[in-house]
Amino acid sequence: MEPIYLDYNATTPIAKEVADAMRPYLDEFFGNPSSVHSYGVKTKLAVEKARRQLAALIGCEPAEIVFTSGGTESNNYAIKGIAFANKHRGNHIITSAIEHPAVFEVCRYLEKNGFEISSIPVDEDGIISLEELKTAIRPETILISVMHANNEVGTIQPLKEISELARRHSIIFHSDAAQSLGKIPVNVNELGVDLLSIAGHKLYAPKGIGALYIRSGIQLEKLIHGADHEQNLRAGTENVLEIVGLGAAAQLAANQLAENFEHYRKTRDYLETLLSGAFPEIKINGHREQRLPNTSSVSFPKVEANTLIDRLEGVAASAGAACHAESVDVSAVLEAMHVPIDFAMGTIRFSTGRGTTLQDVKKAAGEIIATVKQLLPKDDSNIQAEKSFSSEIKLTHYTHGLGCACKIQPQNLEKVLKNLAPVVDKNVLVGTETADDAAVYLLRDDLAVVQTLDFFTPIVDDPYQFGAVAAANALSDIYAMGAHPIFALNIVGFPEDSLPMEVLELILKGAQDKAAEAGIPVLGGHTVEDPEPKFGMVITGTIHPDKIIRNSGALPGDKLILTKPLGTGILSTAIKRGMVEDDLRDSVTAQMAQLNKTAAILMQKYSVHACTDVTGFGLMGHLKEMTAGSACNATVFYEKVPFLPEVKNLAVAGVIPGGSYNNHEFVADFVEFGKLPRTDQLLLCDAQTSGGLLIALPAEEAGQFLSDLGSAGIRAACMIGEFTGKGKGIIHIS
Repeated sequence: MEPIYLDYNATTPIAKEVADAMRPYLDEFFGNPSSVHSYGVKTKLAVEKARRQLAALIGCEPAEIVFTSGGTESNNYAIKGIAFANKHRGNHIITSAIEHPAVFEVCRYLEKNGFEISSIPVDEDGIISLEELKTAIRPETILISVMHANNEVGTIQPLKEISELARRHSIIFHSDAAQSLGKIPVNVNELGVDLLSIAGHKLYAPKGIGALYIRSGIQLEKLIHGADHEQNLRAGTENVLEIVGLGAAAQLAANQLAENFEHYRKTRDYLETLLSGAFPEIKINGHREQRLPNTSSVSFPKVEANTLIDRLEGVAASAGAACHAESVDVSAVLEAMHVPIDFAMGTIRFSTGRGTTLQDVKKAAGEIIATVKQLLPKDDSNIQAEKSFSSEIKLTHYTHGLGCACKIQPQNLEKVLKNLAPVVDKNVLVGTETADDAAVYLLRDDLAVVQTLDFFTPIVDDPYQFGAVAAANALSDIYAMGAHPIFALNIVGFPEDSLPMEVLELILKGAQDKAAEAGIPVLGGHTVEDPEPKFGMVITGTIHPDKIIRNSGALPGDKLILTKPLGTGILSTAIKRGMVEDDLRDSVTAQMAQLNKTAAILMQKYSVHACTDVTGFGLMGHLKEMTAGSACNATVFYEKVPFLPEVKNLAVAGVIPGGSYNNHEFVADFVEFGKLPRTDQLLLCDAQTSGGLLIALPAEEAGQFLSDLGSAGIRAACMIGEFTGKGKGIIHIS
């Protein structure tokens, strides 16, 4: 059964009336509107009808409407178009602190190109400070851009007052009305705007269509050049099918505006009443009156928003704006409104729509309330949560992160570790002074103990498999140093009020079986109650002091061999989102659970100079530690790097975990990516779980080593690069 949809601010479905209007232009009328024959005339008339329909909704002349590909293009055209057309008059633009990325990213771009941007703060309700806006105006101010209604909290800005201020100073005024159109009255003359951005998919029209209202007499620099479509303002053959849909949606909105407003308000208020009744301490963000009727930004203190979203199997909502779905950072909007951090981190945006019923709201509220009670700390929950578990528990839905790389950014962690006092002990053979993931302590001349710890949140849904993957990941550090594991200890964080203890038993069983495969016992461990399930292992091993393989001994001329393909971070994210077929899910899980034992044993036969396992810091992060520690530069041959199936396609689709972005930033000063596209750069930085070994050994031995790996069943192993000479550890991507 589909979850109850409470995310209409992210996108709306195409209304039936809109689809009916579009269908003839999908099945029958296909002509180019620029053609003068009958086929073109029919579609031309359809485009102009849609222009009239949209103009009627916002109270302007049809000639003042230009169709675009959506709200983002409309914002780009409005802001850049005014900036470049008026740079002879001035270079100053004013906007607000709570704009959508489609506005503030455009302003950042202009800032890099000689324009000055002033961002005006808002009050605790999210309303712009008119006094500060007045103060910010300069003789060289050419544009004010302030959204009509905020996409996250719904606060409606005083556009009429802003427009009067702009007019007094002869400043052009633009507003992003993507969220307000169709929910509240939007009349460009009453509001006094010169430019207004419209997004179809917020209005029950299709995605990929929008419009920009341009008041007659306003001149913009054209962004898209070509033929003279759209009054020579926006080149490109018109998207007739979707333009017709936008026109129909506009007419539908005009006809039902009062009815929709009342329905939106009633469903939103009912939801807030139910939630406030269960949790009097929650905070409703945004202005209580000057707010979109369908939008409710609710802060649940002491609850992490992304964790709550993941647990809501029967409710679809957003933690902040939809375009920030993978982030656990505080929303810039809530930050600008000075929402306390304890509330901001637990903020969910619910938005109702035409199809939302009061019964839907009641059912959704019931699940939200029950889930929040499960997530609240024991001593803060006034009512005990009832335990109820579905037949299939998806473990990744009980965590807001994936694996270990999403927890602490590597660059931040390095700063902390550098501030710790160095260890002075002659028996420490490998310690905090290196980037190795295991510590080595000398016991006697022929024996040293090796110890490592790994601990992370679920990257697969099945509890048994999570335990197995976590154990394999922990063992990998021991194998990378050429050591022999001898026993393990468990370390567990578990939400016993949220998950049945049988789940913990399965996690431990998976880890125990994987430890048995490695030939070692699990001798105990430590557990704590935690809102998220977490599991890891302390692995203890032994090694002869003369046979330690560090990640800092690579030499010029060494070849780099990687034993497993990359992409587990991206695939884990896709699995969590339900975007991966069962066969691929099972395949990547099996790879993560595969021990690096065989490769480690084979290493003993060769003159391996350096080795590390590829885990949370990604290939580039771990290679950076190897090159810097070895004081050698290296080249990686991108085309030789192996990737798991579908990884590149998923990356192009934007399915990339936050840890991979952090890794990319971490290696920025060491990796020369050249002309490699950003998506491919992120692939090389993808945060791995239980990845392969990255091995540096002499060129003359590399071929035979690869052959031995293949014979032992490690057929994905590849020679991906080489150390080119002494240096600061720079990595060149070829």
